[in-house]
Amino acid sequence: MSRVDVLSVAVPAWPERRRVIEDEPLPANVNALLDEATAAAPNRIALDFFEDGERLSYEALRGRVNRLASGMARRGIKRGSHVGVMLPNISALPITWLALARLGAAMVPLNLAYTPRELDYVVMDSDIDWIVIHESCLAAFAGMRKRPQRLTDQHVFVVGDLTTPHPRWNALEDQANEDFDDVPPASLDDLLNIQYTSGTTGFPKGCMLSHRYWLTMGKVSARRDGRVYQRILAATPFFYMDPQWMMLMAFFQRATLFVARRQSASRFMEWVRRYRINFCLFPEIVFKQPASPRDRENEIVRVNVYGLNKENHAALEERFDFVAREAFGMTEIGSGLFMPIEATEMVGSGSCGVPSPFREVRIADPEGNTVAQGEWGELLVRGPGILQGYYNKPEATQTAFHGDWFRTGDLFRQDDDGYFYVVGRVKEMIRRAGENISAREIESVLCALPYVAEAAAVPVPDERRGEEVKACVVLQSNVGPSTVSADRILAHCEAELARFKVPRYLQFCDALPKTASGKIAKHLLKDNPDPIAGCFDRVEARWR
Repeated sequence: MSRVDVLSVAVPAWPERRRVIEDEPLPANVNALLDEATAAAPNRIALDFFEDGERLSYEALRGRVNRLASGMARRGIKRGSHVGVMLPNISALPITWLALARLGAAMVPLNLAYTPRELDYVVMDSDIDWIVIHESCLAAFAGMRKRPQRLTDQHVFVVGDLTTPHPRWNALEDQANEDFDDVPPASLDDLLNIQYTSGTTGFPKGCMLSHRYWLTMGKVSARRDGRVYQRILAATPFFYMDPQWMMLMAFFQRATLFVARRQSASRFMEWVRRYRINFCLFPEIVFKQPASPRDRENEIVRVNVYGLNKENHAALEERFDFVAREAFGMTEIGSGLFMPIEATEMVGSGSCGVPSPFREVRIADPEGNTVAQGEWGELLVRGPGILQGYYNKPEATQTAFHGDWFRTGDLFRQDDDGYFYVVGRVKEMIRRAGENISAREIESVLCALPYVAEAAAVPVPDERRGEEVKACVVLQSNVGPSTVSADRILAHCEAELARFKVPRYLQFCDALPKTASGKIAKHLLKDNPDPIAGCFDRVEARWR
């Protein structure tokens, strides 16, 4: 179906589609959605891990989930348990998540790139009782310095073949009950995830996300266009939110989710063609790949793009012959804004669209007062199913809201037709290749070095990754670059930070610019026509 054919499909106008989505009741919980999909299409493939050759029908997936939930219950995992999950894109991850949902427990997704220091923080902060971990991650786990006593070896289930003192994850299904119904069903507002996201406080915060949150995300994504998506591609890590809601989107459509091990710009369109994908998130880096005569050979109905250069929007649609629409979402709110598929006049506008179903939005000043239409301000969002708060952080939760309106930390404006546009960030965040990175966290790692007096992390533009991380470092008065090398500082960062957070550029400064109140004036650090001049480039191992 060509782009023209997609847009000519007759569907109700957007206001009517929104009304239908909001009026239709949600399933009772995430597992009820899986049960409904299994009853409707038991033999259809639900999950296809195509690089591993593993395919699970809806019926097979439901059986695996129930057996694992039964085995976990026998081990002591129960309603209210917090279970860390540190797995790559393999079937064990969604099966574990759905089994925890069945038990009324909560998953704490753990980034595979976490260092022992980062694991210490998340495990302690989220009160993890149990962990499901891949064998490749055991070294980082073993390096933890603050492993709690409750997290005994018998509370760590390993996925893989490595010989360990820990029990095996796959053994949990042995002699388990496929018709497991020994626990009361979860309610819509029961906690399902403690999902960590980088913030401006220096360390990640755990968003408390309920069954209602995930079902709302899945339903809105499945229903908002009035089109059918039978084959959906997830290429980002499952420990992020996107593949999780995309799986539930597939359940609502009785569709198949095709899961890649990891994202690849060079192979992305090959996957799209081979598996006849109808919907995916489209990374702008794929657009930067060399054009191919086969680019228009695809069955995509729509792709979501985030922060796409508006100058590339029309060219992207023309080159690949699909519909590309902007959207705006956050871990805290799920889907906040999206551009209706029929809004062809907005291609290249840079707008994120209109409020998603179940969401109200407004633009406010720092005190929470709505600004006049057309003026800049912070985007505020409210509606059923947004985060219940930050786990163990009541002050951060209070700061994040004006009443029941969540403060996104992003500056927006609204035009006369009601469309919303991002114009900047309130938060000090660096976005590198789709990853949100807290500048404050990088600075705290740098300042932990005894010879560093001050540090500031700022973004610099990068054609390939959107932004790269630059660290500006002031050394103590009694040391200098001749005695403390850039390599030495960056090696410390590599030991303490996930790979995607490690600065690419390092600049030694005599002093950092300050505001009248004594705060670092980061806008002055960023206001530089050549921001990497005089920096050490970690990737190219040279001074610029």
